[in-house]
Amino acid sequence: MQVALVHDWLTSYAGAERVLETMLELYPGSPIYTLVYDPDSFWPGSIANAQIKSSYIGRLPWGKKKYRSYLPFMPLAIEQFDLSGYDVVISSSHAVAKGVITRADQLHISYIHTPIRYAWDLQHQYLREAGLERGLRSSIARLVLHYIRNWDVATANRVDVFIANSRYVARRIWKIYRRRARIIYPPVDVDRFTPRYEREDFYLALSRFVPYKKMDLIVQAFNKSGLPLVVIGDGPEYPKIRRIAAKNVELLGRQPDEVVKSYMERCKAFVFAADEDFGIAPVEAQAAGAPVIAYGKGGVTETVIPGKTGLLYEQQTVKSLVDALMMFEEKGRDFDIEIIRANAERFSKKRFIYELSNLVDSEWAKFVSSLPT
Repeated sequence: MQVALVHDWLTSYAGAERVLETMLELYPGSPIYTLVYDPDSFWPGSIANAQIKSSYIGRLPWGKKKYRSYLPFMPLAIEQFDLSGYDVVISSSHAVAKGVITRADQLHISYIHTPIRYAWDLQHQYLREAGLERGLRSSIARLVLHYIRNWDVATANRVDVFIANSRYVARRIWKIYRRRARIIYPPVDVDRFTPRYEREDFYLALSRFVPYKKMDLIVQAFNKSGLPLVVIGDGPEYPKIRRIAAKNVELLGRQPDEVVKSYMERCKAFVFAADEDFGIAPVEAQAAGAPVIAYGKGGVTETVIPGKTGLLYEQQTVKSLVDALMMFEEKGRDFDIEIIRANAERFSKKRFIYELSNLVDSEWAKFVSSLPT
């Protein structure tokens, strides 16, 4: 069984790339086809040594850094990959990777991190944050997103088997594509964390500083509450967050894994404010024994057990988070670290490999038996 892997772009190391890396461990030697590959990015593990084949977008002006500007060309670019030499194609998609072209005698399994959020449910937020709500540029952007949506729906028929990274995403797949999806939660390296029973007196937030992560909301809530907060991460909104942070908020910027591990294992609780499709960081925090205080929508509703491994607040507002923090200050000692850790182990890397390999093997067997002789 010859396997090819397809991924949208390789320009940073985040949750989707961790999934791809684990797929590569399961199918070693498989090539990775991707729109853009930036070799200057930090690539731990097996991806750095993989056979990576990128598209023409990375060779366009500023293509490796400003690749999102070439969104209108991405559907054409992903369709140019010649995958005819493989039996099974596994796409890891949060944008256009699922749109690759395969033959009728090839099995295409697509692991969906999310349908293209800025073309679907986040379109209006995307246009607002980009300053594209009015005028000619707004009209052009809306036309491009309309084209992307039509292409996205049409290419759903190119996928034989959909896998969603959460029930939350599976519902979105059904809403947009009218296709059922199997659910396999992403791999989380829970074994690298060792829970500490004596926690220190600070809260922790860890994220890329991009608008939908709502790091500004977290900082404003801690400004108001006066509670100690440590923030790890970097991104476009870092200067903004630095300007508004009060003295009780410590910004550490991007940190290596060992530093992140240390803070996860020592913090009083982990704070999360994003409407995330899955959310690896809250699971990592639980693996480190930290209760999670999170906005109660999206993937965290499947990974955090309210009252046992954390608290979920109802609204994505400063007031709602402050109320949750005050509640935690009163009841935080009631959380059992062993229960928190056991919950995180449900999302282990070993479990992901087992479930994905079983699914691919069984679907391949069914697929082969259905081919004409």
